Amino acid sequence: MIGSTPPRERRAAALLAALLTATGFCGGDVLARGFPFGPRTRDVNDLGNQYVPFHAHLWDLLHGRADGGLLVNWQSGYGSSFLPDLGTYLSSPFAPLVALFPRDEIDLAVYVITLLKAACAGAAMAWLLPRLRPGPWWAAGLLGSSYALCGWTLSYASYNPMWLDGLLALPLLCLVGEWAREGRHRVAGVLIVALAWVANFYTAYMATLGAALVLLLRLWTDGSPRRPALATVGRAALTTVLGVGLAAPLVVTVYAGTRHAHPGRAGDFTPVATENLLARLLPTTYSYASPGLYVGVTALVLALALPFHRAVPVRERAGWTVLVLAVVLSLQWTPTHLAWHAFSAPNGSPYRQAFVVCAVLVCAAWHTLAHGLPDRRALGAGGLLLAMLAAWAYRSRLEHPSYALPVLLLAAAGSLTGLALLARHAGGRGAGRADGTATAGAGPATTGPGPGRGRTALAGLAVVLLLGTQLGEAAATDAVADRLRLGHMDDYAPWGARQEEQAAAVARAEDWPRRRTDPGREQTVSNDPLMVGGQGAQYYSSLTSEVLSRTLTALGGGSTSRGRSVQSLDNPVTDAVFSVGARVHSPPDPHQRANPRGDSPVTVSRRPVPPLVTVRPDRGSATGFGASPYRNQELLLGSRVYTVPRLALRTDALGPVAVTARCRAGSEAFLWAPHFSGVARLTETATAVPVARYRSDARGKAIAAMQPLGTVPDSGRLDISLSPNRAGATVPDGAVGCLDTARLRTAVDRLTATGAFEVTVSGATVHARLPAGSTGTAVLAAPRIVGWRCATGDGAERPARTYHGLVAAPLDGSATTLTCTFHPPGLRLGSAIGGLALLATTALAVLTAARRRRTPAPSAPSTAAPPRERVTDAR
Repeated sequence: MIGSTPPRERRAAALLAALLTATGFCGGDVLARGFPFGPRTRDVNDLGNQYVPFHAHLWDLLHGRADGGLLVNWQSGYGSSFLPDLGTYLSSPFAPLVALFPRDEIDLAVYVITLLKAACAGAAMAWLLPRLRPGPWWAAGLLGSSYALCGWTLSYASYNPMWLDGLLALPLLCLVGEWAREGRHRVAGVLIVALAWVANFYTAYMATLGAALVLLLRLWTDGSPRRPALATVGRAALTTVLGVGLAAPLVVTVYAGTRHAHPGRAGDFTPVATENLLARLLPTTYSYASPGLYVGVTALVLALALPFHRAVPVRERAGWTVLVLAVVLSLQWTPTHLAWHAFSAPNGSPYRQAFVVCAVLVCAAWHTLAHGLPDRRALGAGGLLLAMLAAWAYRSRLEHPSYALPVLLLAAAGSLTGLALLARHAGGRGAGRADGTATAGAGPATTGPGPGRGRTALAGLAVVLLLGTQLGEAAATDAVADRLRLGHMDDYAPWGARQEEQAAAVARAEDWPRRRTDPGREQTVSNDPLMVGGQGAQYYSSLTSEVLSRTLTALGGGSTSRGRSVQSLDNPVTDAVFSVGARVHSPPDPHQRANPRGDSPVTVSRRPVPPLVTVRPDRGSATGFGASPYRNQELLLGSRVYTVPRLALRTDALGPVAVTARCRAGSEAFLWAPHFSGVARLTETATAVPVARYRSDARGKAIAAMQPLGTVPDSGRLDISLSPNRAGATVPDGAVGCLDTARLRTAVDRLTATGAFEVTVSGATVHARLPAGSTGTAVLAAPRIVGWRCATGDGAERPARTYHGLVAAPLDGSATTLTCTFHPPGLRLGSAIGGLALLATTALAVLTAARRRRTPAPSAPSTAAPPRERVTDAR
């Protein structure tokens, strides 16, 4: 019978793994001179655009400073559903720790949370490994950190911190599987599953599949009879179902939110070349589009040596080897690759399930070590396989620094030397003997008669060598990933003087809910309202609603990420429609190298706008937008305010270079060119905007927003010069619109006079008092996302209607109040499922407690000292 590792040693292993993980993670950032240890930002890609801003919004929520609550975020997208965003980005139990940091240290808060998640994942794996089979505590700590500092963590999850909850969940779910085998801790197992799925359901799904594979393998390698094995599977399945059921209120709401979200990029999966796959097993390699499988050379050598380690039972050798190969191959076959991602192709990096491979590799390495150090034959075979793998991998064209090969050679030398020294130390005590017996505590922590001080010192040196090798190669791999990411991805500056100035300007102009304050067209990140305050159109999320993206695009708005990142639209008509009464104007962000440099101050412009709730004489419709954004704006405003002249367009080999048109003198000129990239100027007028910059790409990922060009000169002739910066840029018919500002003022005055004279917003509810006798349609200036319900007067609440994409309710002249409340889709169904799961879990807890009371207490243990336990093979 296999013995158990004492809790004290498991705690020591977990602590060691956490310390090694934190040291290696920070060491890599020190080498890369990255934040917070150097001048280089770590806010790349969605970390800067989404995750840091959402954590800033959580900080505001926890401190009572946010506009909105758990159900509605009034700061983004003119009012967005927040619970799905919370479940996607902020539901980790680590996320509330942001409240402990100052608001202007939000980047540091996210970094510390990322570090804590990785350290806890390493500790959890170090705690799990001795449960699979007893072994030396220091080795469990080493391999736990190998898992936490795997290539998946360093390449992808370090800037997608919510994925790290899945890294932590996998060893915990494997522990739940062990409890299912033993019939213990059933309620605790349900709670762990629930916590994992609440923290990040996306990676929890992958972790659950990985834990299920490990459990099935454990049942096979132990030779469990069919009936007990089926009972174990049943207990594990029930635990999983109940845990996921408890998480349903959040999970179902997120799922419902994705159904109504703007679709992202879709593409076919193409597996990477074999040499690229193998290269990612080695230190200091990096690629966005290939799986990060690196787990450290020591763990890799041990996993490669497993098939040749004769002290390991045949079933374990075969089982773990086959599982490693099967999971690796599942990355490359389209059906299994999609199964890992819930049969939905990832929008972005394709190999998000790679952490499961890393976990299986580490578990295989542990079984090699826990049965005793591999002998020279097995260790030599592992080293030879490593050499062959490296020779094949270096045929790949993945980016790697010039010191990649020296790092690999040093890591291989350190690992093989350390393992050989340990094998020599343990050789006198039967480690790795062919008869299957082994000492679980092989290493300096276990001393027996024979080796003496010299051998113990040698073993200590070997362990230090292994730990140092692990730290060195992990830090180098992290540094390489940090540096190469900056060369391939967009990056953003952490919170600094620019955001401080913008936040102060927003705070001075703030007058919500009487009017909105937009933080401005010149964005710093794609979620500026969450960072600096205000209530703008800007919003970037995987849950960006289809209706918001479609409506703003029809009005001339710009976007990136194929419509999921909508931008602020600097236009007085749309400001009137959405009650934007104050707008911040900032110089271009100097952190972006492509932006022009300037030292203009941050300013705020104000204009009178209608209230948040207006009354329209017509009843609107769900559709009706046409091709012209100018006419679409007039449709929402309810008045004709634009002249759309005929154009004369001049082009050259690169694209359009000039536009000529005629408009009424004194009107305001706008240019709408969604597929133009470059700059535009209105010439021959002193009041022209110096330059309007347009950004689009040929693939449709980014479209440019309509922009103001200035005042039409007295001649009425518009000469617009264009400077495209890419081939294929186009300017459509009807690109120019000339705004009659007098007509706009008349329209605004009319909407103000007939609109609500008092509007209050409380969380997810908007209440407005309307003039007596109002008829037609009451319109709330917020996108009509699914979930809005409205009531007029004392009437019953009904699903809100749509007024050209906005929330609306009919008026018959009798009601003087309007109340609209947002109910997140899926929350009611998820709550019902969660309630049933809670009842079932409670019943399980009661039955377990009753069964425990009926079970007779075990007899008192003998007071005689037990004999020293010898760990033997379970064959």
